[in-house]
Amino acid sequence: MTITWYGHSCFELASTEGTVVFDPYSDGSVPGCRLPQLEADIVLCSHGHSDHAGTEKVTLSGKPCVCRVETVNCFHDDAGGAKRGPNTIHIVSAEGLRVVHLGDLGHEPDEEQYAAIGAPDVLFIPVGGYFTIDAAQARAIAGRIGARITVPMHYRGEGFGYDVIGTLDEYTKLCGDVVFAESGSFDPADYPESVTLVLRAAK
Repeated sequence: MTITWYGHSCFELASTEGTVVFDPYSDGSVPGCRLPQLEADIVLCSHGHSDHAGTEKVTLSGKPCVCRVETVNCFHDDAGGAKRGPNTIHIVSAEGLRVVHLGDLGHEPDEEQYAAIGAPDVLFIPVGGYFTIDAAQARAIAGRIGARITVPMHYRGEGFGYDVIGTLDEYTKLCGDVVFAESGSFDPADYPESVTLVLRAAK
């Protein structure tokens, strides 16, 4: 399995059981980011905002995908969706690994939601705040979930991201297990022990 980050909350999961793209973003929707045209067997979007639902940026292969996909319903805010609507957590199981994408989660999961998320091998978690949970909330939630590999997303970096959201270091300074990858792609098998993995966005 190979996982590639394309900036913001967009990831590609390529496995022998299929290729999945999570939360592609439309051109012009994320300052400083431009998504190349991707190809996948399925596309999973956490909600309908253009920075997470740019399905036109993904060409569907037409091939069957045998990955198992589960969903957990939650909210984009801490007011039951009254501010920004619903959000869907996607859980993809492939090659014996469990990969969880939290989308634009805006609140702490309840006990039922935590149980549905389970103990993933890989967790993609928003950390920037304002539109989602912030760094401190993300760290607490990541600690509760206990994924082997936790990948922060939806933050502001040098030359990209929304001005109103927080920076990566606001999250990583709360973590004691940070590893910086040299590229935008990684194989989960390369990280047998618990890490917070920071990627460079692929172009």
